[in-house]
Amino acid sequence: MDKLRSMEVFVAVVDAGSLSAAADTFRISPVMVGKHVKFLEERLGARLLARTTRRQHLTEIGAQYLAQCRQILAQVQAAETGAEAMRATPRGKLKITAPVSFGSECLAPLMADYLDAYPEVSLELNLNDRLVDLVEEGYDAAIRIGKLDDSGMVARPLQPYAMVICAAPAYLEKHGVPHTPDDLARHECLDFVQWARHLRWRLNGKEGAREESRFRSNNGQALRVAALHGFGIVMQAEILMAGDIAAGRLLPILADYVPPARPMHLVYARDRQPTPKLTTLIEFILQRYGPAAAPPPATLT
Repeated sequence: MDKLRSMEVFVAVVDAGSLSAAADTFRISPVMVGKHVKFLEERLGARLLARTTRRQHLTEIGAQYLAQCRQILAQVQAAETGAEAMRATPRGKLKITAPVSFGSECLAPLMADYLDAYPEVSLELNLNDRLVDLVEEGYDAAIRIGKLDDSGMVARPLQPYAMVICAAPAYLEKHGVPHTPDDLARHECLDFVQWARHLRWRLNGKEGAREESRFRSNNGQALRVAALHGFGIVMQAEILMAGDIAAGRLLPILADYVPPARPMHLVYARDRQPTPKLTTLIEFILQRYGPAAAPPPATLT
């Protein structure tokens, strides 16, 4: 028998005063009610109810067990109520991960808007360019750039992740404007160390002929700042450079050699009954960065 069900029946017998009254409550026979009580007594090895032909009363053990049953059933009810509430209204904690550039420039401000819209949700955003294991590391969702492996996860396409090559006007005035990848041999090229060596500065199928970069970083913002200070040419995400390009602080170059945009996806585990906090987060991100969403305006800062 189901132990929790038997507890419920036992409590009903005490509250209703008889087996038959409890039977009416659960729409079962008095015999079945008796079996539930006997099931508990056999598990405990003690009598819970002392019965006579006219009445029944709790034994000392039965009274103690009754109090514990009430507590357990109340906790079960509270857990079920909490679960139902979480499925009715977005609430609880979300943990998501994204690449550093997209996460800091695009996802962070969007998540601030999301939290304003859903005040009962809290969020942890981890920015990391490594490939994390959503299940092992306890993430609800992730932003992935590039070709996806068949992981069994749900993958919702986002706008492609486009790159741009640019440099400060002062740098180009001093060193000249490169017109082909071969011209990069005479320029300072800021290197993103997260790229695999064979992919660094591979411009539309052709690698720029140049020496090892003198300025390397694992952070796109650091390379952007170096470019703004006129040190060299940078190739980074268009979303990271859009505001500087719009303001004229950086000038796009080598447009015909920019690598093709890479696919970007929102990835999360399959769930037959996803929680409202996750479904609303997914919808929020898709509305802003899904394939049908309008591109964000450049920020002039």
